[in-house]
Amino acid sequence: MAENTNHDADGSRDQSPPDEAALSARLGSLDHRLSEIRDSRRSKTDQSGTESGDSAARASAMALGFRLSSELIAGVAVGAAIGWGFDRLLSTSPFGFIVLTLLGFVAGVVNVVRSAGVASGKR
Repeated sequence: MAENTNHDADGSRDQSPPDEAALSARLGSLDHRLSEIRDSRRSKTDQSGTESGDSAARASAMALGFRLSSELIAGVAVGAAIGWGFDRLLSTSPFGFIVLTLLGFVAGVVNVVRSAGVASGKR
C-alpha cells in the first residue's frame, strides 16, 4: 500500500509544486495584461490632452471672472458718468452723482447675478 507523502502532520494535503508554478504563471500573465491596459489608457489620456483640458478650464474660469467683474465695474462707471452729467446740467451737485452711482452699482450686481446663473432672467 503506497501512501501519498504530501501530507502535513494533521493529515491535510499541501499544494503540489506544479500547481504553484501554474498559479504563479497565471498571476504573472495577469499582471502583464493589466500593465498593458494601464499603459494604453495612459497613452490615450495623454493624446487627448489632459493638461490642455486643465488649462482650458482655467482659462474659461478666468474669462468668466473677467466678464463678471467688468459688468460690475461698467454698471458703476456708467451710473457715475450719467450722475455727473445730470449734476453738471441741472446744478444738483453731488446728489445726482451719488444716487445714480448707487443705482449703477445695483444694476451691476443684478447683471453679475444673472450672468453667473444664480438667478434666471425669466420671471
